[in-house]
Amino acid sequence: MTFGIDPGLSGAIVTLLDGEPGPMLDMPTVQVGDWREVDAAALSAWMRTVRAQHPGANFSACVEKVSARPSDGGTSAFRFGEGYGQIKAVLSVLGIEYSRAIPAVWKRHMGLIGTDKDAARLLAIKRFPSAEPQLRRKKDSGRADALLIALWHESTQLHALAA
Repeated sequence: MTFGIDPGLSGAIVTLLDGEPGPMLDMPTVQVGDWREVDAAALSAWMRTVRAQHPGANFSACVEKVSARPSDGGTSAFRFGEGYGQIKAVLSVLGIEYSRAIPAVWKRHMGLIGTDKDAARLLAIKRFPSAEPQLRRKKDSGRADALLIALWHESTQLHALAA
């Protein structure tokens, strides 16, 4: 089983079960003061539930390795980095090995360089027709990205984690 993770407040976490789409979750968030942040407790609980439903399965994950843009400003960059760190901490605490997917690398692998944001969603639907109901809306692009990140991980990175 592979968890694919598109970090960020509008991202998602999805699973591939023996190469087929499984449970999907829009990134859980919690309101803290005047802003939202990744809800690490909810993310951890969801991942534990998925793991409990598949005893004996081998688990790995892939997190998109993104960074803040200089135009984001210091506060926004800090908040984004904090959420990214919470995701990595959940994986570490749960003992799930993970790789990181550089956007240009996984997108090149999927033939998405130079395409618009919706191209990933349409590709995910084409590759995984059974996931179409969960990818219908344009705002489901985080789910599509996470699904393709998981697929990239399974096709290029699993052997590295096993070594």
